[in-house]
Amino acid sequence: MNPTYEQLKTTTRQRVSDGTLQPILTPGKKQLLLLLPQLGDFDSLEYAWWLKREQDLLQDITVTAVAIGNLPAGKQFCQYTGFPETQLYLDPKAELHQQLGLYPGLTPNLPGLNPRQNAWVGLFLMCAGIKSPGTLKEVFRGYLGDRTAPQLIAPDETVQAAPLPAIQGKTFDRAGGSGFQRPFELATLRLRNMAESIGNWGTYVPDSTYLTQRGGTFLFDTNGELLYQHRDPGILGFSETMNQPLTFLNTVKPTQTQSSQTLSS
Repeated sequence: MNPTYEQLKTTTRQRVSDGTLQPILTPGKKQLLLLLPQLGDFDSLEYAWWLKREQDLLQDITVTAVAIGNLPAGKQFCQYTGFPETQLYLDPKAELHQQLGLYPGLTPNLPGLNPRQNAWVGLFLMCAGIKSPGTLKEVFRGYLGDRTAPQLIAPDETVQAAPLPAIQGKTFDRAGGSGFQRPFELATLRLRNMAESIGNWGTYVPDSTYLTQRGGTFLFDTNGELLYQHRDPGILGFSETMNQPLTFLNTVKPTQTQSSQTLSS
Protein backbone atom coordinates (compact mmCIF):
# COMPACT_ATOMS: atom_id res chain seq x y z
CA MET A 1 0.00 0.00 0.00
CA ASN A 2 1.31 3.41 -0.97
CA PRO A 3 2.62 5.62 1.90
CA THR A 4 0.45 8.53 0.77
CA TYR A 5 -2.61 6.26 0.87
CA GLU A 6 -1.58 5.06 4.32
CA GLN A 7 -1.39 8.68 5.41
CA LEU A 8 -4.83 9.46 3.99
CA LYS A 9 -6.86 6.35 4.80
CA THR A 10 -7.78 7.53 8.31
CA THR A 11 -8.23 11.19 7.33
CA THR A 12 -11.66 12.71 7.89
CA ARG A 13 -13.01 16.07 6.78
CA GLN A 14 -16.37 17.83 6.80
CA ARG A 15 -18.59 16.62 3.98
CA VAL A 16 -20.58 19.32 2.20
CA SER A 17 -23.76 17.26 1.75
CA ASP A 18 -24.52 16.89 5.47
CA GLY A 19 -21.81 18.80 7.34
CA THR A 20 -20.52 15.69 9.12
CA LEU A 21 -16.94 14.48 9.48
CA GLN A 22 -16.39 11.55 7.14
CA PRO A 23 -13.41 9.57 5.74
CA ILE A 24 -12.18 11.03 2.45
CA LEU A 25 -11.14 7.63 1.05
CA THR A 26 -13.26 4.57 0.29
CA PRO A 27 -11.27 1.33 0.85
CA GLY A 28 -11.41 -1.21 -1.96
CA LYS A 29 -12.31 1.35 -4.63
CA LYS A 30 -10.27 2.83 -7.43
CA GLN A 31 -10.20 6.44 -6.29
CA LEU A 32 -9.37 9.83 -7.73
CA LEU A 33 -8.54 12.22 -4.90
CA LEU A 34 -8.33 15.91 -5.73
CA LEU A 35 -6.82 18.48 -3.40
CA LEU A 36 -8.31 21.74 -4.63
CA PRO A 37 -7.22 25.26 -3.69
CA GLN A 38 -9.80 27.85 -2.59
CA LEU A 39 -13.24 26.99 -3.95
CA GLY A 40 -13.38 30.35 -5.76
CA ASP A 41 -10.00 29.73 -7.40
CA PHE A 42 -9.71 29.53 -11.20
CA ASP A 43 -8.26 26.03 -10.91
CA SER A 44 -11.03 24.64 -8.71
CA LEU A 45 -13.83 25.94 -10.93
CA GLU A 46 -12.15 24.87 -14.17
CA TYR A 47 -11.19 21.42 -12.88
CA ALA A 48 -14.81 20.78 -11.84
CA TRP A 49 -15.97 21.79 -15.34
CA TRP A 50 -13.63 19.24 -16.93
CA LEU A 51 -14.70 16.48 -14.55
CA LYS A 52 -18.33 17.02 -15.49
CA ARG A 53 -17.51 17.18 -19.20
CA GLU A 54 -15.45 13.97 -19.10
CA GLN A 55 -17.54 12.03 -16.60
CA ASP A 56 -17.67 9.00 -18.92
CA LEU A 57 -13.99 8.45 -18.08
CA LEU A 58 -14.91 8.16 -14.39
CA GLN A 59 -17.46 5.34 -14.51
CA ASP A 60 -15.29 2.94 -12.49
CA ILE A 61 -13.65 5.56 -10.29
CA THR A 62 -14.75 7.07 -6.99
CA VAL A 63 -14.08 10.80 -7.14
CA THR A 64 -13.40 12.78 -3.98
CA ALA A 65 -12.30 16.39 -3.64
CA VAL A 66 -10.93 18.18 -0.58
CA ALA A 67 -10.95 21.96 -0.95
CA ILE A 68 -10.09 25.05 1.06
CA GLY A 69 -13.28 26.70 2.29
CA ASN A 70 -16.25 26.35 4.60
CA LEU A 71 -19.74 24.90 4.25
CA PRO A 72 -21.36 27.92 2.51
CA ALA A 73 -18.45 27.98 0.06
CA GLY A 74 -18.90 24.27 -0.65
CA LYS A 75 -22.63 24.66 -1.23
CA GLN A 76 -22.07 27.57 -3.64
CA PHE A 77 -19.36 25.66 -5.51
CA CYS A 78 -21.54 22.59 -6.01
CA GLN A 79 -24.53 24.66 -7.08
CA TYR A 80 -22.47 26.45 -9.73
CA THR A 81 -20.35 23.57 -11.04
CA GLY A 82 -22.64 20.58 -10.55
CA PHE A 83 -20.00 18.79 -8.49
CA PRO A 84 -21.83 16.42 -6.08
CA GLU A 85 -22.02 17.62 -2.49
CA THR A 86 -21.50 14.04 -1.30
CA GLN A 87 -18.05 14.01 -2.95
CA LEU A 88 -16.73 17.36 -1.70
CA TYR A 89 -14.96 17.75 1.64
CA LEU A 90 -13.65 20.88 3.34
CA ASP A 91 -10.29 21.82 4.81
CA PRO A 92 -10.62 25.49 5.88
CA LYS A 93 -6.96 25.94 6.85
CA ALA A 94 -5.39 23.81 4.08
CA GLU A 95 -3.96 21.44 6.67
CA LEU A 96 -4.12 18.41 4.40
CA HIS A 97 -2.50 20.32 1.55
CA GLN A 98 0.36 21.19 3.87
CA GLN A 99 0.66 17.62 5.21
CA LEU A 100 1.03 16.33 1.65
CA GLY A 101 3.67 18.94 0.87
CA LEU A 102 1.69 20.66 -1.87
CA TYR A 103 3.03 23.96 -3.17
CA PRO A 104 1.95 26.80 -0.86
CA GLY A 105 2.48 29.34 -3.60
CA LEU A 106 4.35 32.58 -3.28
CA THR A 107 4.11 33.60 0.37
CA PRO A 108 5.81 36.96 0.93
CA ASN A 109 6.32 38.27 4.43
CA LEU A 110 6.31 41.99 3.87
CA PRO A 111 6.68 44.11 7.00
CA GLY A 112 3.54 45.90 8.09
CA LEU A 113 1.22 43.44 6.36
CA ASN A 114 -0.77 40.70 8.04
CA PRO A 115 -0.93 37.14 6.59
CA ARG A 116 -4.09 37.89 4.61
CA GLN A 117 -2.60 41.01 3.04
CA ASN A 118 0.62 39.17 2.23
CA ALA A 119 -1.44 36.43 0.58
CA TRP A 120 -3.04 39.01 -1.73
CA VAL A 121 0.39 40.30 -2.73
CA GLY A 122 1.52 36.75 -3.43
CA LEU A 123 -1.57 36.03 -5.51
CA PHE A 124 -1.13 39.10 -7.70
CA LEU A 125 2.52 38.23 -8.31
CA MET A 126 1.63 34.63 -9.18
CA CYS A 127 -1.01 35.83 -11.64
CA ALA A 128 1.84 37.70 -13.34
CA GLY A 129 3.78 34.45 -13.59
CA ILE A 130 6.16 35.01 -10.68
CA LYS A 131 6.81 31.74 -8.82
CA SER A 132 3.95 30.31 -10.86
CA PRO A 133 5.45 28.54 -13.91
CA GLY A 134 3.17 28.12 -16.89
CA THR A 135 0.51 30.58 -15.76
CA LEU A 136 1.03 33.24 -18.41
CA LYS A 137 1.42 30.64 -21.14
CA GLU A 138 -1.90 29.13 -20.09
CA VAL A 139 -3.61 32.52 -19.99
CA PHE A 140 -2.44 33.27 -23.54
CA ARG A 141 -3.58 29.81 -24.69
CA GLY A 142 -7.08 30.71 -23.54
CA TYR A 143 -7.12 33.72 -25.86
CA LEU A 144 -5.16 32.35 -28.81
CA GLY A 145 -6.84 28.94 -29.06
CA ASP A 146 -5.27 25.50 -29.25
CA ARG A 147 -5.61 22.99 -32.08
CA THR A 148 -4.46 20.17 -29.76
CA ALA A 149 -7.43 20.78 -27.44
CA PRO A 150 -11.07 19.82 -28.06
CA GLN A 151 -13.84 22.24 -28.89
CA LEU A 152 -15.26 23.47 -25.58
CA ILE A 153 -18.57 25.14 -26.48
CA ALA A 154 -21.21 23.51 -28.68
CA PRO A 155 -22.64 25.55 -31.60
CA ASP A 156 -26.11 25.73 -30.00
CA GLU A 157 -24.80 26.49 -26.48
CA THR A 158 -25.18 29.98 -25.04
CA VAL A 159 -22.51 31.28 -22.66
CA GLN A 160 -23.19 34.19 -20.33
CA ALA A 161 -19.90 35.69 -19.18
CA ALA A 162 -20.41 39.10 -17.59
CA PRO A 163 -19.77 41.84 -18.54
CA LEU A 164 -20.00 40.47 -22.09
CA PRO A 165 -23.42 39.87 -23.66
CA ALA A 166 -24.61 36.29 -24.08
CA ILE A 167 -22.51 34.50 -26.72
CA GLN A 168 -23.63 31.55 -28.84
CA GLY A 169 -21.15 28.76 -29.46
CA LYS A 170 -21.38 29.12 -33.22
CA THR A 171 -19.87 32.62 -32.85
CA PHE A 172 -16.49 31.02 -32.20
CA ASP A 173 -16.64 29.28 -35.60
CA ARG A 174 -15.89 32.67 -37.12
CA ALA A 175 -12.58 32.71 -35.27
CA GLY A 176 -11.24 29.78 -37.23
CA GLY A 177 -13.65 26.88 -37.59
CA SER A 178 -14.74 24.05 -35.30
CA GLY A 179 -13.55 20.78 -33.81
CA PHE A 180 -10.78 22.33 -31.70
CA GLN A 181 -10.38 25.01 -29.04
CA ARG A 182 -10.98 28.26 -30.92
CA PRO A 183 -9.47 31.67 -30.03
CA PHE A 184 -11.20 33.28 -27.03
CA GLU A 185 -13.24 30.13 -26.36
CA LEU A 186 -11.46 29.08 -23.17
CA ALA A 187 -10.97 32.71 -22.14
CA THR A 188 -14.75 33.14 -22.29
CA LEU A 189 -15.34 30.17 -20.00
CA ARG A 190 -12.74 31.54 -17.61
CA LEU A 191 -14.40 34.95 -17.67
CA ARG A 192 -17.66 33.25 -16.69
CA ASN A 193 -15.88 31.58 -13.77
CA MET A 194 -14.31 34.90 -12.78
CA ALA A 195 -17.72 36.58 -12.70
CA GLU A 196 -19.04 33.77 -10.50
CA SER A 197 -16.07 33.96 -8.14
CA ILE A 198 -15.95 37.75 -7.79
CA GLY A 199 -19.73 37.98 -7.50
CA ASN A 200 -19.69 35.55 -4.57
CA TRP A 201 -16.22 36.27 -3.19
CA GLY A 202 -17.29 36.61 0.42
CA THR A 203 -18.87 33.17 0.24
CA TYR A 204 -16.09 31.43 -1.67
CA VAL A 205 -13.17 32.84 0.32
CA PRO A 206 -14.01 33.23 4.02
CA ASP A 207 -10.28 33.42 4.85
CA SER A 208 -7.84 34.87 2.31
CA THR A 209 -4.80 33.58 4.20
CA TYR A 210 -4.58 30.58 1.89
CA LEU A 211 -5.15 32.30 -1.45
CA THR A 212 -1.88 31.11 -2.96
CA GLN A 213 -2.06 27.47 -1.80
CA ARG A 214 -2.04 25.07 -4.75
CA GLY A 215 -3.58 21.63 -5.02
CA GLY A 216 -2.83 18.17 -6.35
CA THR A 217 -4.26 15.08 -8.03
CA PHE A 218 -3.83 11.51 -6.76
CA LEU A 219 -5.20 8.35 -8.41
CA PHE A 220 -5.16 5.13 -6.35
CA ASP A 221 -6.04 1.59 -7.41
CA THR A 222 -8.27 -0.77 -5.41
CA ASN A 223 -5.31 -1.86 -3.28
CA GLY A 224 -4.26 1.65 -2.35
CA GLU A 225 -1.32 1.78 -4.76
CA LEU A 226 -0.60 5.13 -6.35
CA LEU A 227 -1.23 5.04 -10.10
CA TYR A 228 -0.71 8.73 -10.80
CA GLN A 229 -0.04 12.00 -9.06
CA HIS A 230 0.31 15.64 -10.07
CA ARG A 231 1.30 18.48 -7.77
CA ASP A 232 0.19 21.84 -9.07
CA PRO A 233 3.21 24.13 -9.74
CA GLY A 234 1.20 27.34 -10.02
CA ILE A 235 -2.06 29.01 -10.99
CA LEU A 236 -3.80 27.29 -13.94
CA GLY A 237 -1.50 24.33 -13.50
CA PHE A 238 -3.88 21.70 -12.16
CA SER A 239 -2.87 19.24 -14.90
CA GLU A 240 0.30 18.29 -16.75
CA THR A 241 -1.77 18.47 -19.95
CA MET A 242 -3.97 21.53 -19.67
CA ASN A 243 -5.19 21.10 -23.25
CA GLN A 244 -6.86 17.85 -22.12
CA PRO A 245 -6.57 17.76 -18.32
CA LEU A 246 -7.86 14.22 -17.74
CA THR A 247 -5.59 12.51 -20.28
CA PHE A 248 -3.85 10.66 -17.45
CA LEU A 249 -6.97 8.52 -16.95
CA ASN A 250 -6.33 6.97 -20.37
CA THR A 251 -2.66 6.32 -19.76
CA VAL A 252 -2.49 4.75 -16.29
CA LYS A 253 -2.53 0.97 -15.98
CA PRO A 254 -6.16 -0.23 -15.71
CA THR A 255 -7.26 -2.04 -12.56
CA GLN A 256 -10.22 -4.19 -11.72
CA THR A 257 -13.44 -2.32 -12.39
CA GLN A 258 -15.35 -1.25 -9.32
CA SER A 259 -18.79 0.31 -9.14
CA SER A 260 -18.78 3.89 -7.86
CA GLN A 261 -20.75 7.09 -7.71
CA THR A 262 -20.03 9.34 -10.69
CA LEU A 263 -20.48 13.03 -11.24
CA SER A 264 -24.10 13.97 -11.71
CA SER A 265 -25.19 15.70 -14.87
